[in-house]
Amino acid sequence: MLQLYPKIKPNKEYKFKVDDIHEIYVAEYGTETGIPVICCHGGPGGETIRSEVRLFDPEFYRIIAFDQRGCGKSTPYNCVKNNNTQLLISDIELIRNKLDIEKWIVAGGGWGSTLALLYSEAHPDVVARMLLWSICLLRKRDLNWIYVDGANRFFPEHWRKLGKALTKDERKSDRDMLEIFYDKLLGKDDFARINVAKAWSYWESHCATLHLNNDVVHYFREPHIALNLALMSCHYFVNNVFIKENQILDDIEKIAKIPAKIIHGRYDMLSPLENADMLHRKLPFSELQIIREAGHAFVEAGIIDALVRSTREILRELGYNDLTIL
Repeated sequence: MLQLYPKIKPNKEYKFKVDDIHEIYVAEYGTETGIPVICCHGGPGGETIRSEVRLFDPEFYRIIAFDQRGCGKSTPYNCVKNNNTQLLISDIELIRNKLDIEKWIVAGGGWGSTLALLYSEAHPDVVARMLLWSICLLRKRDLNWIYVDGANRFFPEHWRKLGKALTKDERKSDRDMLEIFYDKLLGKDDFARINVAKAWSYWESHCATLHLNNDVVHYFREPHIALNLALMSCHYFVNNVFIKENQILDDIEKIAKIPAKIIHGRYDMLSPLENADMLHRKLPFSELQIIREAGHAFVEAGIIDALVRSTREILRELGYNDLTIL
């Protein structure tokens, strides 16, 4: 199986002020004259995983990573004010303009695939290709699968542990569980917030991989990571990701001519394979690779192998080192 490219440090780092509150962190890796690619990290509430930039050969790609509003090195951290999908899309377009890029490849997995697709539909003329994995369409049915009835049937013991973060009255309540968690995460009791956030992250981390990956579990349960993942995810999910129901598929004609490589684990329990299959069938210039022994997480060996192969295939499709083709 192919592995990630060696670790590299950013060539340039920026802080772009996007409104009166937020500054977003942006980093460039690889070759300044290379094929530009923007990486959208997962979450909501994650951060740029530095290994994601290692999917691309730094000799041929100009790799751009950024931390979304309220995440990672962007400031202020853990801030939901002025934080929604449309603003994230505008931030990506601001990055493109600031870095003077005419067209680029848009890449992302999980929530990053959602954002990559929505950005591409908003700005199809500047997207040369899409590289997407662990596809999340984030319709109501997809959110219900994770937080109402679906994944809980495969992980009942972890689901019960998530429920223990709620009081008996809250568990019996008719209120949406996402709303209850969101209220708790916005509360002023820091100890209670961390407790709820860790329960949230415990649930997601145990659903994320085909086989238990302790590195993933430990990363998700780091207090600042857990709190941001839980808060941002609830913020976006209680607001239906700030998009119309089924918006990605309803607007798919806008990106129908863009070549896309789609990678998805067959046993993805956070975003069932149906998401990737439906997307593939509506994109005539897409290729779908179903990874037999993989779940949702980027760290799955089969997903990394397929992604690195895909970035190499893109080079071949573009004429290897003919970097003027975009």
